[in-house]
Amino acid sequence: MIETDLLVVGSGAAGFSAALTASHAGLNILMVEKEKLFGGTTAYSAGVIWIPGNRHGRALGIADSKEEALTYLQNEAGNRLNLELANAFLDNCNPAVEFIEANTYVRYEAVPIWADYHPTKPGAAQGGRSLLPLPFDGRRLGKRFNQLRAPLRTMMAFGGMMLGRNDLPHVFKMTRSARSALHVAGMTARYAIDRLNHDRGTRLTNGNGLIAALALSAQERGIELWLESPVVELVQRDGDVTGAIVQRDGKRQEIRARRGVVLACGGFPADDELKSRYYGHVRDGHFHRSAPPPGNRGDGIRLGQSAGGAMAEDVAYPAAWVPVSLVPQPDGSTLPFPHFYERGKPGYIAVDPTGRRFANESASYHDFVPAMVEACRGRNETSAWLLCDHRAIRRYGMGAIGPAPLPLGPHIRNGYLLTAGSWAELAGKIGVDSAELQSTISHFNANAARGEDPDFGKGTDAYHRFNGDPTHRPNPCLAPLEQGPFYAMKMVPGDIGTFLGLRVDGHARVLDARGTAIRGLYAAGNDMTSVMGGTYPGAGITIGPALTFGYIAARHAAAEAAR
Repeated sequence: MIETDLLVVGSGAAGFSAALTASHAGLNILMVEKEKLFGGTTAYSAGVIWIPGNRHGRALGIADSKEEALTYLQNEAGNRLNLELANAFLDNCNPAVEFIEANTYVRYEAVPIWADYHPTKPGAAQGGRSLLPLPFDGRRLGKRFNQLRAPLRTMMAFGGMMLGRNDLPHVFKMTRSARSALHVAGMTARYAIDRLNHDRGTRLTNGNGLIAALALSAQERGIELWLESPVVELVQRDGDVTGAIVQRDGKRQEIRARRGVVLACGGFPADDELKSRYYGHVRDGHFHRSAPPPGNRGDGIRLGQSAGGAMAEDVAYPAAWVPVSLVPQPDGSTLPFPHFYERGKPGYIAVDPTGRRFANESASYHDFVPAMVEACRGRNETSAWLLCDHRAIRRYGMGAIGPAPLPLGPHIRNGYLLTAGSWAELAGKIGVDSAELQSTISHFNANAARGEDPDFGKGTDAYHRFNGDPTHRPNPCLAPLEQGPFYAMKMVPGDIGTFLGLRVDGHARVLDARGTAIRGLYAAGNDMTSVMGGTYPGAGITIGPALTFGYIAARHAAAEAAR
């Protein structure tokens, strides 16, 4: 038997936050991860955190308060908002982030114009709540760099170069701005040097950089991390969780955890049985492609249930939705590409299988998918076509395709991108009614030329405009699609993580069906139910609570008496 103070199951943001917080509180920590790579879903993510009233926003002169943030969450989630969890998050999110920045290598910056996703609602902020992690040098991890989960290949340039949110404007302008060209050239040169010694670039951005910074901090504190070591059973005594059985090197090993166990395994986006149960369109037989790692199969949730924990099922949506395209790979498989941004750029529209627009393309990715599901209700599949003209695709790219001078040919040849010289010809290729599509385009173009979208309001609020092109007038999100050839890309429903999870209280303790806390058992990240009631108020609403409730769980465990 091995003894530790706190056993942390999972190695994403929630797990590392719990481990580091507990370590600084004087506890001995063991982290276990079932995969051969660490980082979980966070390593795939943008790494953004939603933290109302943070110090970075205040430094930019942005006024914010807990009261405003709570008002916004109440308007978002309504009666689905668990006030205990919401208050715990808002009271602890800033102390958690300040602890992380003071005691680890993680550094964040605010984006002053990054509005909440529904900026016209009471309590919404026009910027400052969403924080970006600064890039991190992966070489500092030494040999452990090769154990860090790489981002999705579809989200990296040249098969291995990471781009952060602040890099994208330079990429879009690299053929029109000397400063941007120099920025991109510098990144590319660094990447070329990296590839002499590594399988991918070591300039780590987004969630990959966040995890690397946390992992190095944990490593320097002597926090042990076991890879390929799944928890197969929780150990209980008189109803309390006292440890776990871990499968390691082909052997079952009992871990005694004196202060408890933290479940942070990333939810269930890769579990077909649970998705069929909770995703309505999947239950109807429609295709769905999750973006998180394939190992996220609900292990933490099932472990919690085995100890008496209950699921909290009263959420607006079971997952954080995102439309994805499927990028063909050399071996015949496909990888998902999440469409976060380009939908909001000028020169793009989305149409349903009839050839009609069905949604505001500049709305959040989470809002876009339900609109797509509704538009395809009663059909054999849920899908949509993202359309653009030659000017737009060369300026902004499309899906996994970068802007000029990157080539389009390989993507046309493998079928990822469809193209034609006229809308009538393209309609035939994508299987929609030609007259309907041409009518849609003509109507859209006439309004877009004036910077207007009376049908769906594209580009009418601060969040839309943030994802548009600020140099384009009069509306940064609207331009006619008129310069051929024309292009189409198929999108299907996807997700970036689940919202359904274990019931917890404000101390991150797992609750049973009666609402009683199970002593010694905590859940954080996507293993716990969504703090936002299954809504998506702004950028970073999964990792922000993950870091916060990892911090909360560790502080509570540290204050508990050892068993």
